[in-house]
Amino acid sequence: MGFLSAKLAPVGVDSSGPGDGGGPGARARALLKALDALGEVKQLDKITGPLRKAVRALPLGPYRAVLQGRPIGHPLHPVLVQVPIGAWSSAAVLDLVPGGGRNARLLVGIGVVSAVPAAWAGWVDWAEQPERQLRTGVVHAASNGVAIGLYAGSWAVRGRGRPVLGRLLAFAGLSVAGVGGMIGGHLAFRQAVGSNKTEPVDHLVEPGWHTVGGASEFPEGQGVRRMLGEVPLLVVREPDGGFHVLVDRCSHMAGPLSQGKVADGCVECPWHGSVFRLTDGQNVGGPATAPQPTFETRLREDGTLEVRLPGAV
Repeated sequence: MGFLSAKLAPVGVDSSGPGDGGGPGARARALLKALDALGEVKQLDKITGPLRKAVRALPLGPYRAVLQGRPIGHPLHPVLVQVPIGAWSSAAVLDLVPGGGRNARLLVGIGVVSAVPAAWAGWVDWAEQPERQLRTGVVHAASNGVAIGLYAGSWAVRGRGRPVLGRLLAFAGLSVAGVGGMIGGHLAFRQAVGSNKTEPVDHLVEPGWHTVGGASEFPEGQGVRRMLGEVPLLVVREPDGGFHVLVDRCSHMAGPLSQGKVADGCVECPWHGSVFRLTDGQNVGGPATAPQPTFETRLREDGTLEVRLPGAV
């Protein structure tokens, strides 16, 4: 299974059953197949390529890190989407209650306004993803854009004294937003967008000290890759003879840090530019929101380098 396999094998689930050729199970599999297929639609590259360049070129300065969620340690987009979804869901309830139309319109408007920063955070995350996720993500964004448009129309026509059309547009918007949310869930959990790619490490490394090589095998100031069981390590030797050892795969999208630039006490991922301090693995730049696991090091009298992961379980 490689890097993401764990010590404890997951419990398998057999999705087959009576009536496997049809029924709810077959429809669910067809839906999953359709969602997986979104990431393989290469025609979408004509859209994702220019959009990605445009989002990356935005002069966001320090706000880019905020939109990516670095200060809170995980993507900001899933947090922000709670506001419009909550407002629109509440508006739907009020639309079913006599006399709730005025407050429903207020909630519809709140949802439309709050969807803007949520969308910005989503676009910034999206621009740092691989091709498959870019394709799925642009369909997710398009669904949400249609939902926002429907809700904006609902707010407008309600203000012109057309509550029935306003309700219809709002319910249509909620349906489309639900589709967008399902695609977003597929992105997050099936395609692993936004997840910490180093989270399983403490379950893959046995507790205690492990040998990774002789000190003379590691040139000063350069990143060297070593394997500790199934876990790739980045080993950097300092001029004073000290060592820094981090997990070699970037927490953002598992990029090989050992192929990145080592400078100023940090290492930069060659894939998307995430920067981590060598001393503690803290993410200090780029799209990564989680730090890199770091290992304690020691040299034996014979010059053998050993490492230990403090959080190994």
